[in-house]
Amino acid sequence: MASDYNLTLAIAAGLSLIAASLHIGVIIGGPSWYHLFGAGERFVRAARSGKRYPAVVTAGIAGVLFIWALYAFSGAGMLDPMPLLRPALCAITAVYLLRGIVGPFALAGTGRSKRFIAISSAICLVYGLVHLTGLIQVWAALS
Repeated sequence: MASDYNLTLAIAAGLSLIAASLHIGVIIGGPSWYHLFGAGERFVRAARSGKRYPAVVTAGIAGVLFIWALYAFSGAGMLDPMPLLRPALCAITAVYLLRGIVGPFALAGTGRSKRFIAISSAICLVYGLVHLTGLIQVWAALS
């Protein structure tokens, strides 16, 4: 029995939701969580001194990731079609893949730990590949 939705894009949506939730968790967890999750030392110091911009930037990233999850759910057929669904899914997939592939080079020397750069780049590459697989599977249905 075939399902009415694309499981791969549903998984991709879940991955984006996990990432969005972790970003919210970092805001709630405060400076120690910024440090634990590999934020640059400048960001950690700003959070420690009570500056608002680390939380604002992190909340913005969480918001974008949440919207990306909605687009993946829409592409999976679990939500009504969202505006510009095909190009948005292409862009989301490209951002994840580029972050995964180029991240180790682009983030070198930014104050983030090598461990953070390697792990986050690998995660983004996996997220991008899951999105790409789902996008390929539903490509014709998105036209």
